[in-house]
Amino acid sequence: MTTTTAPHGGAAPPHGHDHDHPSFLAHHFDTPAQQEASAKMGMWVFLATEILMFSGLFLAYAIARWAYPEMVLEAHHHLSIPMGGVNTVVLITSSFTVAVGVRAAKIDNQKLLQWMLLATIFLAGCFLVVKYFEYSAKFEHGLLPGRFYTADYIAKDLTVPSPLGGPHTFFGIYFLMTGLHGVHVVLGMCVMTWIYLRARRGEFGPHFFTPVENVGLYWHLVDLVWIFLFPLLYLVK
Repeated sequence: MTTTTAPHGGAAPPHGHDHDHPSFLAHHFDTPAQQEASAKMGMWVFLATEILMFSGLFLAYAIARWAYPEMVLEAHHHLSIPMGGVNTVVLITSSFTVAVGVRAAKIDNQKLLQWMLLATIFLAGCFLVVKYFEYSAKFEHGLLPGRFYTADYIAKDLTVPSPLGGPHTFFGIYFLMTGLHGVHVVLGMCVMTWIYLRARRGEFGPHFFTPVENVGLYWHLVDLVWIFLFPLLYLVK
């Protein structure tokens, strides 16, 4: 039985396999390549379910846009395009920093990896701060979903007599889509903080970077969803 020293993880525990067993390799995998392939497949399946979930919300938006076009056009003017634009730039930049972080792990640049993870977490926090101020303005002016809508300067019904034809429907979709996206941003920050703490312990490098890569894939999805949300909600024509 052989005990080996992993490139990034210290001494490996004894294992029943005949080949060397690095410490990052789970006991139910035979090789690091097998573990990496399984982790990536699981991540892609998870991302597919996320896309399905957001697709349902995009469908709800499409139906509202088709059924009440005048209402959607009028209501969207009360969203802040500058704030939405700033958040778009922030998230695109964060996708760049996380991509650099993944590259840093692959080439064993530990300092760059840690700095890029911190930069991504910081940018995610900036996104949430901007969203806080944007939400605060909506709460202050009564631009809320459903029965909580109290604003009186947007016509209640701009199309046909219908309880769903008012701007409260648009803001219901707005808060649901952006709120769910915001939850994903918070979860991404939590996971990246965990990855950062592991990176500080030197757990990642050229031989083991799958967790960094997977969290990067998740963050790219968060960015991609916002890239669709911004023009659909803020830049309606």
